[in-house]
Amino acid sequence: MSHNFTYSIKNIRFDQHYQPSSDTRLTTNFANLARGEKRQENLYRTISMINNSFNSRVHWDNPGGDRYSVELEIIHIDVDIEGNGKSFPTIEFLKTYIVDHKNNRRIEGIVGNNFSSYVRDYDFSVLLKNHNKGRNQFSVPDGYGDLHGKMFKDFIKSSNYKDNFNKLPVICLSVSDNKTYYRTSNQHPVLGIEYIPNEPSLTERYFKKMGMDVRYFMPPNSVAPFAFYFFGDLLNDYTDLELISTLSIMETFQKIYRPEIYNAHSVAGEEYKPSLKNEDYSLTQVIYDREERNLLAVKQGKWCEDNFIQRYQPILEKWATEFAA
Repeated sequence: MSHNFTYSIKNIRFDQHYQPSSDTRLTTNFANLARGEKRQENLYRTISMINNSFNSRVHWDNPGGDRYSVELEIIHIDVDIEGNGKSFPTIEFLKTYIVDHKNNRRIEGIVGNNFSSYVRDYDFSVLLKNHNKGRNQFSVPDGYGDLHGKMFKDFIKSSNYKDNFNKLPVICLSVSDNKTYYRTSNQHPVLGIEYIPNEPSLTERYFKKMGMDVRYFMPPNSVAPFAFYFFGDLLNDYTDLELISTLSIMETFQKIYRPEIYNAHSVAGEEYKPSLKNEDYSLTQVIYDREERNLLAVKQGKWCEDNFIQRYQPILEKWATEFAA
């Protein structure tokens, strides 16, 4: 390959003092919470929810339910396309650490968890919307998600990734509200009951291009399945504590952002169709503006189009062709 992209990684601690940097996508779960008048309360409550969720799931040798706390780092990845030191923000993950207060140990958790990307904003909020304007039937443009998928694989294979992280990422997302999920007899002690969808969602196909498979599990004491995107063997490549760290964070985020599904008062049955129109649910005490979040996604997608896709188009197209070859 004649041209290599250079990736750089920054770590930012996510705690109640966190303030988003200027190149963080503001629709990202953690950045969205850290805005507005209630930002510190939001952050404090979110971190408390994560710790409570973690301790309730690691209940052995934990009689007070307070043995552990979860620490989070935002992993911010920039890419230098031309090799001239000018970089563009590409991906943000979360990295978990588990603090065992009984043994005074800090255990490394999973990288991934939350997933955020400007190019994905462009694909979903600009490219896809423009492609379907005026069409009677929804369709996906040719090569949809190819560039994003190749860039993600390139980063995962890079020496920069391998130098910084011991294991491949696991990303945990909400189920799709236009698919039906069926309960199986497979059950995992931490992740719970496995579900399978009636057909692949657009998000599933998008992540497939990133090289990731998906499985759906509804953990004990949860009310709906989660989508776990991974490389390799999800159930055997990670420890129980690692999986629970991911679960406690992403369940907390989903209860805040998708309460109709993840803070519903009824539990998913054998055949489950998630709905954002469900009215029988509780809100958390964490405040955020979902409408603003949707508007920002379009704005950020447009910014990516102007500052990345169009600016570097010839290089990106050539690179993507060579990557395939």
